[in-house]
Amino acid sequence: MNGGVTEVELNHSQIVLESLAGGRETDEQTLTSMAILAERLERLKRFSSSFSEVSFSAAAKKLMRHKNAAVAAV
Repeated sequence: MNGGVTEVELNHSQIVLESLAGGRETDEQTLTSMAILAERLERLKRFSSSFSEVSFSAAAKKLMRHKNAAVAAV
């Protein structure tokens, strides 16, 4: 195992990375993976103040806005 990172975690990260790089469409799987990663980051921030300044890149934030706009349109 990659230093405690599970294969599922790598898959979510890889899906988002590929979408951000233009290697795959920003589809429902991408948006779901982004939501999962965002929730995990929030849990880390609640767990320890060491993570309080950690945030997603500007491109990832844009992807999250895309997700929020898609949800609002439904």
